Amino acid sequence: MSDKLQIRNMTRAELDSLVGWAAKEGWNPGLHDAELFWATDPDAYIAAELDGELVGGGAITSYGGDFGFMGFFIIRPEFRGHGLGDELWRKRREGLLARLKPGAGIGMDGVFDMQPYYAKGGFVFSHRDLRFEADIAAGFTAPPGGEQLVPLSEVAFADLEAYDRQCFPASRSAFLEGWIAQPDAQALGCLRGGKLAGYAVVRRCGQGCKVGPLFADDAKAAEALYQKLAEFAAGGPLFLDVPENNGAAMAMARRHGMAEVFGCARMYLGSKPAVAEDKVFGVTTFELG
Repeated sequence: MSDKLQIRNMTRAELDSLVGWAAKEGWNPGLHDAELFWATDPDAYIAAELDGELVGGGAITSYGGDFGFMGFFIIRPEFRGHGLGDELWRKRREGLLARLKPGAGIGMDGVFDMQPYYAKGGFVFSHRDLRFEADIAAGFTAPPGGEQLVPLSEVAFADLEAYDRQCFPASRSAFLEGWIAQPDAQALGCLRGGKLAGYAVVRRCGQGCKVGPLFADDAKAAEALYQKLAEFAAGGPLFLDVPENNGAAMAMARRHGMAEVFGCARMYLGSKPAVAEDKVFGVTTFELG
């Protein structure tokens, strides 16, 4: 069956299909994820076609050739168990390596059960990224936190890029430009002495809202940002993907009574990136890193 599989670049319309499949799988994508993801790297989306029918796909996002991320890996349920996913995954890994500069690393968030499979492909476990959920009461108002929070549109983009680069393995200007300005979302910065001490984005999804990223100098800044974003999400569930290797982030999730509902293993092919892990209170997305 896999001999008939064609691996090729996706069309923009096919990415909409992939996002729809993700919703059915319970991944709860954001309302505008497809257009934002496509704008970040249109060459990242790889289709698996069988006898003229789209049966699977995934992303191989390159950030300027300096870092890559594999995500959005889906095979339609009725086509699983025939080796198609294995072929698609291997071709995606090879394709992403070809898009990167020599020595550049690749990251991924894979479901726990697939860790041994990804390890055979050269990926090494780093830590767990755990999805937490909180039910935010209607009418919730963030308590005074003593931090200066401003819309990210009021922060110099160069300052945002510089802060983001501390927490993410490569520059991602195109992604950030769209991400912080997307509809049905709120993007905030935390200022101390006129300097950025953290930033976060919350976006509406098929179910409730997701925070991502949530980057902050310390727990106090992260708390202020989280509380204000929770106000945006009032009346529904709020999700936050927390890296387990940040103890302060885990403590914040527990302090707010958030329930663990899902998780992935963060793994890397090549050297583990040097980022400020203590500032990452919430990852951006499981699909693009």
